[in-house]
Amino acid sequence: MTSALLTPDDRTYQVRTFGCQMNVHDSERISGLLESAGYAPADEATEPDLVVFNTCAVRENADNRLYGNLGNLRSVKDNHPGMQIAVGGCLAQKDQKTILEKAPWVDVVFGTHNIGSLPVLLERSRHNHQAELEILESLEVFPSTLPTKRDSTYSGWVSISVGCNNTCTFCIVPALRGKEKDRRPGEVLAEVQALVDAGAVEVTLLGQNVNTYGVEFGDRGAFAKLLRACGEIDGLERVRFTSPHPASFTDDVIEAMAETPNVMPQLHMPLQSGSDKVLKDMRRSYRSKKFLGILDKVRDRIPHAAVTTDIIVGFPGETEEDFQDTLAVVEASRFSSAYTFQYSIRPGTPAGEMEDQVPKHIVQERFERLTALQDRISAEETAKLLGTRQELLVTN
Repeated sequence: MTSALLTPDDRTYQVRTFGCQMNVHDSERISGLLESAGYAPADEATEPDLVVFNTCAVRENADNRLYGNLGNLRSVKDNHPGMQIAVGGCLAQKDQKTILEKAPWVDVVFGTHNIGSLPVLLERSRHNHQAELEILESLEVFPSTLPTKRDSTYSGWVSISVGCNNTCTFCIVPALRGKEKDRRPGEVLAEVQALVDAGAVEVTLLGQNVNTYGVEFGDRGAFAKLLRACGEIDGLERVRFTSPHPASFTDDVIEAMAETPNVMPQLHMPLQSGSDKVLKDMRRSYRSKKFLGILDKVRDRIPHAAVTTDIIVGFPGETEEDFQDTLAVVEASRFSSAYTFQYSIRPGTPAGEMEDQVPKHIVQERFERLTALQDRISAEETAKLLGTRQELLVTN
């Protein structure tokens, strides 16, 4: 039950973000919405009147982290009249009323498709003295139309699409964020220009799979064209993007990267596994040879490119031979760094129903071997920069 002791103009807020860059950018929108509704950022020394959790559902530890945080806030809320707690993001989209069953002191649960409803839901909960649950099954308004409070003046996120059309067996994101929806290039470029006009020198273009950008409006070459168009914006010094998919990564994008001076010589290319058998089981529509071929093409056109990746260890059915294939691809790829994850079962995914789940102690041991290998490669690649001069962007 929520007290109505404070009006929005008197209230402070804090947003706690778990998960990917999409969530980081969504949290900027949540902050913008709340400040437009009269809330003020909480001072670090005081308890906020509103805590918003923007959650992730990709791995099991994200669930544990949320419910642990909610448990810690229960006594805080008991001693803070008028305090509200809201839970949004992918885990909210997945768990829905389960959140209220596990943590009945939560006031609002909202999903990935209705961020813009948060201020109204908070007010309704405060007025009615009961929890509000609102989950939409599809996107009604593209979130980039919402007010946004940027974390940095000099570097900003720009969404070019939301959702995903892939069917990776380990991933629950398409079920939670829906099918891919693309913004028109003119809208994207207008937002980039507005950021530059406000002082930004770097933008990162965001999408679950940036390489399929444009398919929705019938232009399969739209992403490469978008990169080149960003190169024409005066004052924009650095352009990045994430994340591509190896299956749809095309030569025109490599050419655009190489020929557009402000596109950074950096590529995040998710590998997930170096085993062709595991890639097939993951329903990743490429194989290790294609993946390594992409890196060869990128480095042929951009010799100093820094390549990073994502890797999952312990996918169901992964054998020692499969894992050795992953180590071999990592050795050959020479990644600057890698985000390495231990596979965790996600209910609602095909992989979660697969037999031959790998024992946790084996997953842990393989994870340690992989990270040791990547740590060595990262150190070796970094050592090559000794004695060189590099340009850095340091922001607030």
